[in-house]
Amino acid sequence: MNGDESGSSRRTWLGVATLLVGTLLPPLDFFIVNLAIPSIQDELGGGDLLGQQVVAAYAATYAVTLILGGRVGDLHGRQRVFLVGLIGFALASLLCGIAPAPAVLVVGRILQGITAALMAPQSLALIRASLTGRQQSIALGFHGAVFGLAAVLGQSLGGLLVAADVFGLGWRTIFLINLPFAAIAVVGSLVLRAPRPERTELLDVTGAVLLFVGLAGIVVPLVEAESLGWPWWCWVVLVAGAVTLVGFWRRQHRLALDTVDAPALRVRPLVAPASITAPGVRGGLVALLLFYSIAAFFLTFSTYQQAAGRSPFQAGLDILPLGVGFLIGPLTVHRLTGLLPRGVAPLGLGLEAAGFVTFAALTVALGQTAWTAVPLAVIGFGQGLAFPSLIRLTVARVPGRFAGLASGLVSATLQISAALSVAIIGTIHFAVAGVGGQTVAITTTALIIAALLLSAAVLARSVAAVPAVDSSVRAGTPATVVPER
Repeated sequence: MNGDESGSSRRTWLGVATLLVGTLLPPLDFFIVNLAIPSIQDELGGGDLLGQQVVAAYAATYAVTLILGGRVGDLHGRQRVFLVGLIGFALASLLCGIAPAPAVLVVGRILQGITAALMAPQSLALIRASLTGRQQSIALGFHGAVFGLAAVLGQSLGGLLVAADVFGLGWRTIFLINLPFAAIAVVGSLVLRAPRPERTELLDVTGAVLLFVGLAGIVVPLVEAESLGWPWWCWVVLVAGAVTLVGFWRRQHRLALDTVDAPALRVRPLVAPASITAPGVRGGLVALLLFYSIAAFFLTFSTYQQAAGRSPFQAGLDILPLGVGFLIGPLTVHRLTGLLPRGVAPLGLGLEAAGFVTFAALTVALGQTAWTAVPLAVIGFGQGLAFPSLIRLTVARVPGRFAGLASGLVSATLQISAALSVAIIGTIHFAVAGVGGQTVAITTTALIIAALLLSAAVLARSVAAVPAVDSSVRAGTPATVVPER
């Protein structure tokens, strides 16, 4: 390798490392806040309502703006939008960290959700658009590993930071810790190289409003309804959200036809029908929806452990083997892909399902036991294999010009899956716990998730048989990138 190639390679991987900060921060801020909520309530007041709002304001805003964030990157330059989102996220984190009152903290969390939705899709889209072959496979493995690292850190770092009380800041450090990460990423972003947008288009503002309102109508009730006891208005908002999404989809089809009839028009669909109807895409998105049903397990496992007398911090340590497995799994994906080009995602999903069944059997036989660390590690390893592989399967079947949109769709699907699984599986768990106790409830939850994961494995296998639109997924040639201006 000559000096130019070596320098180009170093620049490429420094750019990837920068993008991975954008992968780390959004899920980290979702997980890290949970163990700090009691301290926030003690200082700012607000009671249980503030705790719910601190979580829901971020989760709901992030979920409903992810698709829009991905499409904005496609239209206006992913590198530029990534940097705007990164700086905005840092400023929103600073606002949260210095918040003097509950209302300011909630506003900061909303701003964090919006800016995270601008930043996160660009990370995956730039990896997809700027790398090919083995480089892309390795980078996607790192992407999955960093997501696992966020889960590991988020389960324990919040409690550690609050307990450490650095400079007397207490819970505020869980937000302020984002600032040095963001500063390093801003410097690293100077070496990013990304393809230019293929053409300049105008954003479909009406479609963006319809999409935001429709997704908010679905996500907000799912996030809030469980704690509120599912009041009647939640059902009304859900139905209204679904109707709005139908209207949004009809508008996208109409804009797509208008573009064919009058190609000079600059307004294009926000979610191009071709990106959804391409062979394999819908199957991949459904598989991702089923895959992230595991999100409910984090909540129910913590409830199960604390019901047995474990503290929140101890419960976070108990689930650590799952996070460690999730961290290791993605790092082996690129090696397994050569051996099982169509089988890594089904293999990972199968390992997860087997881990949940084993966990259920051990819990029934032995109750709360240290031996459950073994199936938890298997679950995490399988999740780490399946996560980047399912993403790769799905985005590779979307035309490259929609890479940001595909990333937003994938991320939004995962967030909506998390809300659905917590709402549905969580409700089942607590209903069973009220009748048969926590052991029966956590066993039931584990078996339900195992069944959903097996269904996802079947879907992933069928999607893998569909030829990829993006030839770079199969190529082994080095990436060719054009600086973005």
